Amino acid sequence: MTKTSTSLQELRRKIYRKAKTEKHWRFWGLYCHICKKEVLRESYRLARANKGAYGIDGKSFEDVEAEGLEGFLEGIRQELLTRTYRPMPNRRVEIPKGKGKTRILGIPTIKDRVVQGALKLILEPIFEADFKDCSYGYRPKRHAHQAIDRVTAGILHGLTRVVDVDLSGYFDNIRHHLLLEKIGRRVQDDEIMHLMKLTLKANGNKGVPQGGIISPLLSNIYLNAIDEMMERAREVTCRKGYINLDFIRSADDMVILIHGHRKENWLLEKVQRRLKEELDKLQVQMNEEKTKVVNLKEGGYFSFLGFDFRVNKNREGKTYVSKTPRKKKRIEIGKRVKATLKANWNKSLKEVIQSVNLVIRGWVNYFRIGNSNSTFNKVRNDIEKKVRKFVMRRKKLKGFGWKLWSREDIYQKWGLYNDYRIKYIYPKATPNR
Repeated sequence: MTKTSTSLQELRRKIYRKAKTEKHWRFWGLYCHICKKEVLRESYRLARANKGAYGIDGKSFEDVEAEGLEGFLEGIRQELLTRTYRPMPNRRVEIPKGKGKTRILGIPTIKDRVVQGALKLILEPIFEADFKDCSYGYRPKRHAHQAIDRVTAGILHGLTRVVDVDLSGYFDNIRHHLLLEKIGRRVQDDEIMHLMKLTLKANGNKGVPQGGIISPLLSNIYLNAIDEMMERAREVTCRKGYINLDFIRSADDMVILIHGHRKENWLLEKVQRRLKEELDKLQVQMNEEKTKVVNLKEGGYFSFLGFDFRVNKNREGKTYVSKTPRKKKRIEIGKRVKATLKANWNKSLKEVIQSVNLVIRGWVNYFRIGNSNSTFNKVRNDIEKKVRKFVMRRKKLKGFGWKLWSREDIYQKWGLYNDYRIKYIYPKATPNR
């Protein structure tokens, strides 16, 4: 159970190639693949690798394995074969968002995670063949840094007016009948469609839960019509090989870039109107308060995937795109480190530092592609203080221990993470050609 089996990989490749070459083909006979032990085993492996908390039944991965993994998977297989499988509601968990707001995560049971994962393994290649280049979130071999790179390239080539789009409660308001209709355009398998409907209806009459294994794929399927419309707009507004519009989306985080010349004012107005028309068809609402139009040449800025984007000039007068971590992201990493320290109160200092380093490393690796030096200095100093105070409190002492331990002690002897080097990215592809 270390990697996807060759036969499953080949099946996914065949499905993808068929979907890519025959854009109107509707796939049938898929349900038998969902029921295969090989597919269920791989789905479990992927779910296990992602860890995650227990569902509403209270059963953990350790509980499943203690009772016998093979028997657990065979039980799921028999329920699928006899059509007696029924998903359970998700366990709802509130995650703080700041300013008193929370995000609701829906945590499926491990059994439901396995079934959703099996559905995803078989359906994903079909819809990957249909997804557009402007979409980056939750897709194989695609990630946020590529989306950020594309935004940077667009701005450097004159697309300096930005429609920063914010959707209101997107995941919670996806309409099931519209989603099933979109899936049905590519899937002609009644049993797959019934299983998908059961999965959706287990948690209400609308929405897909954030936290579900298949939810990211479903969210991309739902918004693919927006991607198609924007790609067409990009092509038809192109003049002499140069583009005047670009669109970049990662899940429900999206921006539209428009050329800064005043002769493109009509395009700025029309693209907003067309976007609203398409979103209305999906019954998805824009947050009018947070959706805004920004002119970067006039000192404006916008936020995308955790960064604030601005246009600045260096000492030589050359224009560059400044990407700095949002303030709330700096606050979030401090809270996460504080929570990690608290959770590891009774462990050895070595184990505490290892746990803290895991949190810091992931955050720094994400933001090191931007103009993050100033933020990194603040974060490093804040985390060092938190760790110092944590150790002093365990020793029942006050203060930060400046005289007890030098920075060399903290970073070299204790091993606290200290690699805050910036890695600049230079857009390779020119979006205007």
